[in-house]
Amino acid sequence: MNRTRLIFFAVVALALVIVGVSFLISQISGNLPSPTAQPIQVRVVSALPIEPWVQQAALKFNAEKHTQDGRTIIVTVTPMDSVTALGKWDRGEFNPIPTVWIPDSRYLVELVNSTYSAKLGRDVFLTDGEYRARPLATSLFSWGIYASRANVLQKKFGAIDWKVIHDAAIAKGGWPDLGGQSAWGYFKLIVPNPRKNAAGLLAMVAAAGEYYDKTTITTEDVTNPQFQKWLKELMGSVTDFSSLSAYSVEDLALFGYSVGDGGQLLESDLLVNMGGIQTRWSDPLVIVYPKYLTWFDFPFTIWMGPETSAAEKNAALQFEKYLLSPAIQSAAVTRGLRPANTEVSIAGSDSLFAKWKDQGALTIVPRTTRMRAPDRDTLLALLRWFDLNVAK
Repeated sequence: MNRTRLIFFAVVALALVIVGVSFLISQISGNLPSPTAQPIQVRVVSALPIEPWVQQAALKFNAEKHTQDGRTIIVTVTPMDSVTALGKWDRGEFNPIPTVWIPDSRYLVELVNSTYSAKLGRDVFLTDGEYRARPLATSLFSWGIYASRANVLQKKFGAIDWKVIHDAAIAKGGWPDLGGQSAWGYFKLIVPNPRKNAAGLLAMVAAAGEYYDKTTITTEDVTNPQFQKWLKELMGSVTDFSSLSAYSVEDLALFGYSVGDGGQLLESDLLVNMGGIQTRWSDPLVIVYPKYLTWFDFPFTIWMGPETSAAEKNAALQFEKYLLSPAIQSAAVTRGLRPANTEVSIAGSDSLFAKWKDQGALTIVPRTTRMRAPDRDTLLALLRWFDLNVAK
């Protein structure tokens, strides 16, 4: 073999080695985050009751440096009441569009889909498939009432419900007419502001359900003059809607009887604040579950429009799976939430449900009758009524 041919084969061999090494390096580097690649941003708008847990999980998730397509995922969480978020979706005011929305309840997702389906001819949040909305945890509406007041109401009326609360609210002589102490004054109801908290809006829906003794409420029901008169008498016993923050149970823990005697509030908020109420006030709260249960299921809902990339959507899926993992779901239980992951129990001796069982907290609620989600027209009718008759 002459020298020219040797040099030719050597060059070819060297070229093959270079190509092979380059291919191997590309395969390895493709599985590693590039030092210059921009992180994938997952923007989460979360309902207020669940936001502290989601925020804590996001900080932990970010610290663990999860990746998608070789890029680091960074999750940011913005707290926002679901009524406010619903309005921003309707008016197209989100800029940029959140990657994920976690509202109080699945019915709010359906309302947004209804609006966008009319505009775009398609859903923006999916109800099936890999990207479908999935509940992260649940909590129930329950009555939270100071024990002294609850004892008086139960002695006079029996089981506590919205009709009993209405009768207490309109008692002309106040608590003495009900069998309570004159120093208590008049019955004061606690309802979060419906314009600032979805719980306040759903409290009116729950009251309508017990007024009509049914689980489905229509626009005709809430615009009935007799019902509106009854509801105005009921809501008139709220001390001051303008001073109630979104977290009315926290107000109850801080200010006691001056805020109110009791109301239908989120179970998780009651459980989290029970200890502070016990410490600050000598009169403990009791929890009573209503005849018709209102469920909050906090669905993890991924925006499916072109405003977010496939990488962002898949990164959001990673965070969703993280929130549903046993460890993070166990952290939800410490905040009074019922986990969506069936591997996690709330019956443990260290759970808030067990800790406050003597105050009425139940791990299993025997009542299964569930209030159905109202439609948009019914909710808007209630909000218009509130603006004209209570908020002014």
